[in-house]
Amino acid sequence: MHPITLRSALLLGAGVAALLTVPAAAQRAAPATDDAAASADEAQADSNDIIVTARRRSESAQDIPLAVSVLDAKQLDETGAFNVNRLQQLAPTLQFYSSNPRNTAVNIRGLGVPFGLTSDGFEQGVGIYVDDVYYSRVASATFDFLDVAQIEVLRGPQGTLYGKNTTAGAINIQTNQPTFDFEGRAEVSVGNYNFQQARLAVSGPLSETVAARVAFSGTSRNGTIRNVTTGENIQSLDNIGLRAQLLWEPTSNLKIKLVGDYNKQDAVCCGSVFVGTGATQRPLNRQFAALAAAQNYAPPSANPFDRLTDLDSNLNAGNVIAGAALKITLDVGPGTFTSVTAWRYWDWKPENDRDFTGLSIVALSQNPSQQDQYTQEFRYAYTGDRFDFVLGAFAFNQRIDTQGTEAHGINSSRWSIAPNNPLSLDPSVLNGLTARNTQFLKSTSAALFGQLSWKVTDAFTIQPGVRLNYDKKEGFYQRRVFTGTGEELTGRETDARSRAQLGVFQPQISAPEDTDWNLTYDLTLSYEVAPDVLAYGTYAKSFKTIGINQNGLPTDANGEPIAAAGTIRPETVDHFEVGLKSQFWNRKATLNLAAFRTDIRDYQATVNNGQLGVLRGFLANAGKVRSQGIEADFSIRPSARFTAYTNAAYTDAKYVRFTDAPCPPELAGGTTAVPGQTPSAPGTPGGISPANCDISGQRLPGVSKWSFSFGAEGNVPATFLGKPGEVYLGYDGSYRSNFSSNPSPSALTFVDGYSLSNLRAGFRSDDGLNLFVWVRNAFDENYFEQLFVGPGNTGLIAGLPGDPRTFGATAAITF
Repeated sequence: MHPITLRSALLLGAGVAALLTVPAAAQRAAPATDDAAASADEAQADSNDIIVTARRRSESAQDIPLAVSVLDAKQLDETGAFNVNRLQQLAPTLQFYSSNPRNTAVNIRGLGVPFGLTSDGFEQGVGIYVDDVYYSRVASATFDFLDVAQIEVLRGPQGTLYGKNTTAGAINIQTNQPTFDFEGRAEVSVGNYNFQQARLAVSGPLSETVAARVAFSGTSRNGTIRNVTTGENIQSLDNIGLRAQLLWEPTSNLKIKLVGDYNKQDAVCCGSVFVGTGATQRPLNRQFAALAAAQNYAPPSANPFDRLTDLDSNLNAGNVIAGAALKITLDVGPGTFTSVTAWRYWDWKPENDRDFTGLSIVALSQNPSQQDQYTQEFRYAYTGDRFDFVLGAFAFNQRIDTQGTEAHGINSSRWSIAPNNPLSLDPSVLNGLTARNTQFLKSTSAALFGQLSWKVTDAFTIQPGVRLNYDKKEGFYQRRVFTGTGEELTGRETDARSRAQLGVFQPQISAPEDTDWNLTYDLTLSYEVAPDVLAYGTYAKSFKTIGINQNGLPTDANGEPIAAAGTIRPETVDHFEVGLKSQFWNRKATLNLAAFRTDIRDYQATVNNGQLGVLRGFLANAGKVRSQGIEADFSIRPSARFTAYTNAAYTDAKYVRFTDAPCPPELAGGTTAVPGQTPSAPGTPGGISPANCDISGQRLPGVSKWSFSFGAEGNVPATFLGKPGEVYLGYDGSYRSNFSSNPSPSALTFVDGYSLSNLRAGFRSDDGLNLFVWVRNAFDENYFEQLFVGPGNTGLIAGLPGDPRTFGATAAITF
């Protein structure tokens, strides 16, 4: 654990300040920042005008024909949105799910990645960019934001302006840049559950041409779930982040910036609680109630919101994400050339309890990984009277190595082997049975992209874009199986004991690989129908590249791997969108509307095989999915004393055609029948399951039909501690309707809708002091972030409760 104290934060700040302090003569009158950020500061003269860099140049969010949500540093800090999970409460079209940092999904409008356990073999549908650097590991979404100036959530395909193609959208994070004036910010928060958070950022000149900025963030909190087996509180927070930037401006038209960052998590995480059981097609003596009774087992509580668990395996979610980047910006002729060279690293060291119980069924479940990623982007941007354009080239290379260990424990034989088999009474049959997995993925991508903006008239603009993409993927997977005595199984054994063991783990080796070319394009037409009213329409032909099954292959009736399942086809995306952006009441109010429809053919879905300890899913193509909806964003600021906002999204996302999907738990677990055969009633002896289920027309997982965010803040002038300023009171709320928490919709795994309310009250001084108290989930709403189907189709349902009510205080100063 990394204890965070005010003393340590202040000591760090003092050291950095001493390093950066120089004589006043060496300081410049104006800060030097990235080209986009600098012009953004100049354009921010109108306090109600929000400047974004979503199109690789600074412009008002109201002037771009694109659905985008913008959150500035003040809103992020005061609402406690210090990571993507909390960001979704402010951006209703964003969905975030995480059972641990590796198994994290970030979706927009219900699209992005398939719901379930993550496979390295597919690409993310929502790109995460930090200062133009693409973060391929979605685990970065679980870390704290570090010295952020602004976050833009872009909705819809992004490929003709961004290095890595993404089909659902992008999260564009802009950090604060080095300055040639000394400045900084320090913040300390404390709260219940022993919540402690410290942040510090200091910036200033080292010489007349060199400036530096250093930022630190640390967060710790006790867990919100009590493990009665170990005595620990799990689901804790323990994050450390460091970021350093060095800016050199040798001439007026050249900027060179070097950035390094290091982020570490060491939380006691990630577990679950018992939610309940449901009937499946398994014989009654192989469903949860009978299996638990046979071993005198009972969960610690039947009420999941008692927040008690009894997981007996060690839990760990330790991981490190770090990297370095070099950005060169050069004014060339009438435009600007930008080069971004970056390296990213990820080290993941998990430990899980994948049987979701206090029994030693799955004793070990861990798949540590190491990833190296290299990216290079070249971009030339031109802005003229009638024409603007961006031309770019992008290269991406990564390698991921994983060493997996899955081992069964002393309770596994009785749980996993049929009760009518005498081997079920011999704990030694499965105790110590271990699968050791070795795998790697090599992924290479290269692209040329560009976008033109032609102002046909002062009101009418045509904006075409195009992208040519090449992808190559090579994978390797090997599973070796060992008995509790250390004997390696080949898979050809015929004795009863070995067959029982091979029924849990089968040796396997595969080496899928594939390459693909894609040409995609988009076209946007926009028209200013009146001053401060912009209408637009967009069509985008996009794609998600090929995938490979990186966690082993499904097997046929003889137990042989199906080689054809090694690769999956790319997704083909047709996206349509119309929108209206408007400002009125002397720009004191903003109303933006968008309607969209996205059709995806060959949707890349995750299919879980249900084996105990082998919950790693494999990928398959669903026939077609569709997401369509309407979004509205409204904000008002009648005066400096009051602001309010409401954001709403209706999203209808469903499988249009998926005829061979995995069955939901209530239709699974029995003797396999011919597809289309009607199963017997759940829970009957010798139930019959269809091999697959047709879930065409059913909802996509993880997306609510209705979601809202809303809030307001008012203030009055006041003096406190001799400082003039304002006393303020703020409220932020969110609501989302129910959603499916299983790839195939199930009555057992629908998460009920819920609403959350956050309150804050405090004092802001005119010279940068901010003191406030806060309450999050003020009404202590009981809700689930996710529900999980237990392995083996026993009917067990586990879940991850959302955070209970938390409260605390924050002190921040900007200098």
